[in-house]
Amino acid sequence: MSHVFPRHSKTNPPIAAGGKGVYLTDINGKQYLDASGGAAVSCLGHGDVEIIDAIKTQLDRFEFAHTGFFTSEVAESLADLLIENAPHNLDRVYIVTGGSEAIEAAIKLARQYFIEIGHPKKHKVIARLQSYHGNTLGALATGGNMWRREPFSPLMIDTTHISPCYQYRGQLDGESEYDYGQRVANELEAEIQRLGADQVMAFVAEPVVGATMGAVPAVDGYFKRIREICDEYNILLILDEVMCGMGPTGNLFACEQENVLPDILTIAKGLGAGYQPIGAMLCSGEIYAALENGSGFFQHGHTYIGHPVACAAAYAVVNAILQRDLLTAVQNRGKQLHIALQAQFSEHPNVGDIRGRGLFLGMEFVADRTSKKPFDSSLAINKRFKKLAFENGLICYPMGGTIDGKQGDHVLLAPPFILDDNHIDEIISKLDDTLKQVLAKV
Repeated sequence: MSHVFPRHSKTNPPIAAGGKGVYLTDINGKQYLDASGGAAVSCLGHGDVEIIDAIKTQLDRFEFAHTGFFTSEVAESLADLLIENAPHNLDRVYIVTGGSEAIEAAIKLARQYFIEIGHPKKHKVIARLQSYHGNTLGALATGGNMWRREPFSPLMIDTTHISPCYQYRGQLDGESEYDYGQRVANELEAEIQRLGADQVMAFVAEPVVGATMGAVPAVDGYFKRIREICDEYNILLILDEVMCGMGPTGNLFACEQENVLPDILTIAKGLGAGYQPIGAMLCSGEIYAALENGSGFFQHGHTYIGHPVACAAAYAVVNAILQRDLLTAVQNRGKQLHIALQAQFSEHPNVGDIRGRGLFLGMEFVADRTSKKPFDSSLAINKRFKKLAFENGLICYPMGGTIDGKQGDHVLLAPPFILDDNHIDEIISKLDDTLKQVLAKV
């Protein structure tokens, strides 16, 4: 009997025994193509010797030094590398252990920033429906994933949410793509005015929405308008790139494709590529200066922030992405995978939308393609898809509640940046087989 507390007490997952390239293997020798990188984590694949050697080298030096006493060469090098390649207004890196922790740090920093500059009334956070920003209480409250929030709502801070930029379902007949984006972006201004600009401190959004909606990018002009509104009302723009950052969209930072500068940005997942648990919050020089010239102390912190072994792994990962020209590989392979998905599923009666950027791609399933009617949620299409795909040797990331937290099903793909033609063929084949099996039981 296992004493591990699992994610789900009614499942009995196989035991992972090995990993090489894009595949994981269980103790029975069965191989699984990791087409979602777990949860958009394993961007370099499994068993990368260069990353493993970097971890070993750091362990030979020392394993841990508490940041209340020391910094480390690897933390300094990682921060330098990130800032060198980040949007140009970002200047400081706060290194944490994962995405939820990065969001918590971002929210706390936003609050402290306004205290430091003499606006203590600013405390409210606005985000978007159908977003996901993490599972700790502050991050969960910020997110707009209602079924995840519901059991814990009495414990969470009060936040409000505007519409997502969800072109497939939100754009009206006769409305241009640009006008649609401006319309939903302007909901932010209306919400700020409703709450009071002197009360609102931050707007939080994913440049490409990941888990909750399945690789949904904003339309052109949306984030430019969001930035204008934030500037007009003295609101911080926090971009959550925990899932979409560090390369899967084809840029190291996903917001580069929006040509917008955030005040605070969060990353994780692909930052460590699964080799170590790590995340980071990046902030502008202006925000850091407010603390530096004020109290001088960020009232936040955890034991393992800036962990040297995690920093060594992340430094090696980011270097690998840049030096191996993997961003170009993502752009090229992403186009190839997207074309293959379109060729196989674009006319499928139960595939409503194929979307995403780079290798960060999603498909939305529908009961009727013409009307966009979703499957009845009682059918649990996404759960069945995940189970059958896994039995077929394919790891992918299906989710339900795509539309409103209850209705809708999609599957997210975020394969390692090292996949080849054969891997793409295998992904398409196994997705097709799985969808046929799922629909055969509807």
